[in-house]
Amino acid sequence: MHVETSRKAILAACLASCFIALAATGPSLAEQTVIKDLPVPITSDLYHPYDKTRALLGQKLFYDPLISGNRNISCATCHHPDFAGADGLSLGIGEGGTGTGRNRSVGSGRDLIRRRVPRNSPALFNLGAREFTSLFHDGRLEIDEKDPSGFDTPADEDTPIGLTTIIAAQALFPLTSEVEMAGQGSENDLGRALEDIYGNPWKDVWSRVEQRLRQNDTYVSLFQTAFPEIQSAKDIRIVHYANAVGDFVNAEWRSSRSPFDHYLTGDRQALTGQQQTGLGLFYGKANCASCHSGPFLTDQEFHAIAMPQIGPGRVARLEAIRHDRGRAGATNLIEDRYKFRTPSLRNVALTAPYGHSGAYTTLEGVVRHHLDPVAGFEHFSLKSVHLPDHPRLSREDGFIMQDRRERSRIVKANVLKPIALDDEEVDALVAFLKALTDLAAVPGRLGVPKSVPSGLPID
Repeated sequence: MHVETSRKAILAACLASCFIALAATGPSLAEQTVIKDLPVPITSDLYHPYDKTRALLGQKLFYDPLISGNRNISCATCHHPDFAGADGLSLGIGEGGTGTGRNRSVGSGRDLIRRRVPRNSPALFNLGAREFTSLFHDGRLEIDEKDPSGFDTPADEDTPIGLTTIIAAQALFPLTSEVEMAGQGSENDLGRALEDIYGNPWKDVWSRVEQRLRQNDTYVSLFQTAFPEIQSAKDIRIVHYANAVGDFVNAEWRSSRSPFDHYLTGDRQALTGQQQTGLGLFYGKANCASCHSGPFLTDQEFHAIAMPQIGPGRVARLEAIRHDRGRAGATNLIEDRYKFRTPSLRNVALTAPYGHSGAYTTLEGVVRHHLDPVAGFEHFSLKSVHLPDHPRLSREDGFIMQDRRERSRIVKANVLKPIALDDEEVDALVAFLKALTDLAAVPGRLGVPKSVPSGLPID
């Protein structure tokens, strides 16, 4: 009896140790279930090529305030590596503000901003990938092979010929926004060009930027080195500026070495058990991958998901009522109202706030909104957003959310049905999204330059 008992005890101990080992190293629930539609690993052939010399020039241009109306803001102010290529604010503060990130002020006195930037500043990771064929939250910039410029842009026939990528085309347009970089006509020549009703705002602003670059000897030398066709200062064109910035962004922020990427290449230990459970939910029950698909986790399409609207919204320049109709603003199609572009989820844990209006400041908050958009919209509160306070600006922040008819239209356009997840499942989903973080990609390959040719301060 004693011997048999000892054998049973030994067997029980062995079985227990085996189960412990299996629990530690065996497949998770996510791995036991066949997960469909996992993306292919990101490889260099998924990106457009770039020129290293032009990328180096683009780095200087990206961080140089010289190209802004009042020479006080650069591309990097709203797309800074310290904030994972964004600015940490729900809605950006453009020309007139001071500082960076959540410490950026709205200015004061004559420099007080007229309104916030209408939409959230997106991060720039992987925009050099070939699959990105439209940019901006509403996709108003698109590749169009039938157009002489190769792109359908807000500038229409004034879009310059010779742009090499859609990122290069995108670099042109913050220069022409009074709230982003140009400023007011009473302040500088770029602002005056925008306000001149007898001129051509696109060409006139770009022409003035060209003149500033031509007057800087260092830039002239850099442009001559980067572009063989430039023999002298007068040969510098806005398309050269755009292509240099485009090559820089393409080369600088490539995110492809997250734990999820290691998992895709065969390292099944790259994700924790909780993250693997979240992976299974992402591609299964939670249905996230129906829109966030492919290697960059976006279907490159537009969807209406009842995202709360805060701030001024992006509308036509002379439109008084500031209802942001999303994709419809670019297509003029009723069925596109309140649709916004599916963002890539690469480094999503670092790029809060979320949504076209930056309505959600936490990853869990925006995940729960996707699980029940109507409930999220109805219970949304402005108290949680990241917006530097100001009496006049703050009154505008909640204007749309107080409009009963507009609220109804936004909710009616929603296409997502509620999905029931418990708190443990939500936590697992958030854990998986954190596994999309590639910390090595955040600072960029070249980083922030020590100085820029204009000699102006760098953010």
